Amino acid sequence: MHRTLKTVLLAAALGAAGAGCSTWDSLSTRERATVGGAAAGGVVGNVIGGGALGTVGGAAVGGVIGNQVGKERERR
Repeated sequence: MHRTLKTVLLAAALGAAGAGCSTWDSLSTRERATVGGAAAGGVVGNVIGGGALGTVGGAAVGGVIGNQVGKERERR
């Protein structure tokens, strides 16, 4: 399967999984930002690095960035 198609399908699956979470409403702003950052980071990591290592690394970095963005949003 073409790499771009895999990335789009991964992003769609993550989006559907996030939208379907029944506990999403009970998450804080910081927690939602962490999840969103990890999902976006995983997609970007897969595109840039490819493979599982790129995806996991991107998700980790994206989660940390999302967490910090959420922390700043909660302070406002």
